[in-house]
Amino acid sequence: MDQPTVLIVSDDAEFSSAITSRWQSERDVPAFTVVSADLCQSMGCQNLDTDAFDIAIIGAVAPESLGPALAALDGSERPILLLAESDQPGMTSFPARSRRQIIRKSEGWCDALVLIAIENLRTCAAEARLHRLEKANLLLERQATLGRYIIEMRHGLNNALTSVLGNSELLLLDPGSLSAGVRSQIDTIRNMALRMHEVMRRFSSIEKELTVAEKQSQNDDKAQVRAAGANV
Repeated sequence: MDQPTVLIVSDDAEFSSAITSRWQSERDVPAFTVVSADLCQSMGCQNLDTDAFDIAIIGAVAPESLGPALAALDGSERPILLLAESDQPGMTSFPARSRRQIIRKSEGWCDALVLIAIENLRTCAAEARLHRLEKANLLLERQATLGRYIIEMRHGLNNALTSVLGNSELLLLDPGSLSAGVRSQIDTIRNMALRMHEVMRRFSSIEKELTVAEKQSQNDDKAQVRAAGANV
């Protein structure tokens, strides 16, 4: 999440201005998209791009427009913050969802709303990073499994390649018994076997390098532990 986008749904320009002005005092200022409740309702669930914002803030909306505006945002998994008047009806039965929060309008409501929104954005950013790390870790696990399989099978493959290479070279030692086309095919088999043998040799070299690096890392860790113990 490079620069998050905050969607503000409100029919009151002063409400939107208060939010954006208050946010300017923070270190990280997001991009803002301001729409009226009627526009949000007219866009509807199908046309509202829920990927175009990272959090929605709803406030200063007429009671009859609140339900449709929430319905338009209902398909989004983004956090939704609703600033509710203290006497606004129906708020006690507001659906309990982890991504929806009601903030009662009282003294200092703007500070509270912005700070809660910032924490939600940080949580979303952390979740996005975790998701990327989980995907990267899954890929590494797959690659590690493949690598372990190749290492375990390399001896068998090397034996098979040695047999192919040896027999092809024996056949090529007696070229008179073979036609030119067959000799060419056997020579190709020999060359491909040599190439595969070089690949397997490289795998063995990589395994040795990794083993040395692992031992060095373990020795470094032990040295740090001993140094820490000596300084106690």
